[in-house]
Amino acid sequence: MVGARQRTHPDKIHLAIQSNEMARSALVASWRRSSSLHGLDPADRRPPERVTEHELHLARQRIEPLIRSARTSIERLYLAVGGVGCCVLLADRDGVPLERRGAPGDDRTFYDWGLWTGSVWSEEKEGTNGIGTCLVEKRAVTIHRDEHFHSRNTLLSCVSAPLYDHEGNLVAVLDVSSCRADLTKDFLNLIAVAVSDAARSIEAENFRLAFPDARVLYVPNAQNALCSLIALDHDDLVVGASRSARLAFGLTAESFRKAIPASQLLPAAQMRRDDFSDAERSVVQRALARAGGKVAVAARELGISRATLHRKLARLGVRRIAEREAL
Repeated sequence: MVGARQRTHPDKIHLAIQSNEMARSALVASWRRSSSLHGLDPADRRPPERVTEHELHLARQRIEPLIRSARTSIERLYLAVGGVGCCVLLADRDGVPLERRGAPGDDRTFYDWGLWTGSVWSEEKEGTNGIGTCLVEKRAVTIHRDEHFHSRNTLLSCVSAPLYDHEGNLVAVLDVSSCRADLTKDFLNLIAVAVSDAARSIEAENFRLAFPDARVLYVPNAQNALCSLIALDHDDLVVGASRSARLAFGLTAESFRKAIPASQLLPAAQMRRDDFSDAERSVVQRALARAGGKVAVAARELGISRATLHRKLARLGVRRIAEREAL
């Protein structure tokens, strides 16, 4: 048996995979995926693959709105971590960095390590690593030095957080990486907080830009209030929700076709103080939505005259798309 002092990184990987550690360790489970599912060898020292410039251009086009939303937060994050030898990467759902910030003096080093736009950091290609494992596990991860699968990556420290779009889909990863030997776990924990906060800020900005004409509400959430967002139209019908809001309220794509009034989801104090008016408003909004905005049809469904419904709309402050009605 190889002695503990002589044990190589590949030895450590193979022994962990063969043991029962996988049952209780997410890290070993990732190593197992890297080896068994993707057929990777931890001793492989080839540099990361790179996509072509054309492929990189197309990848950027696919998530251009998110990239625009992210730039301010990326710059702010880089100001916080760039001075300690870290670079900031924004990678797409394929694990390819599309945006990068780093000190010019470190460019050559980071390029050689593959911490550059166009490199492929999916778990399928690189095994356990910050970007790739974050995409697979859909959660924030820190992969520190020899936690990486490939031996050639064991001098890297990577802190990554997932990014979800306005429809709740995982579309990107925000990552801070470094090859400094003196980065401790405690310091990486501080970086992880900064990365997660920046990721939530990016999601919030992207959400607001996706619903420019809507009223966006921040919904209290025990886990992370910043990314729990709901978009309302001018009649207070829910037209969009962030991933955490969808999870909290059980919203699906079908939910947004049913014209849900915000008062059905949120506490009355967050909407209006008149509970009776809220309930009446919800009934009217639903009837109008089912009638495609036609007042006459909605009035028949509610069992009232069109004139009465018009008065209710005015009293409740419900606006609707103008329609042509027969005189």
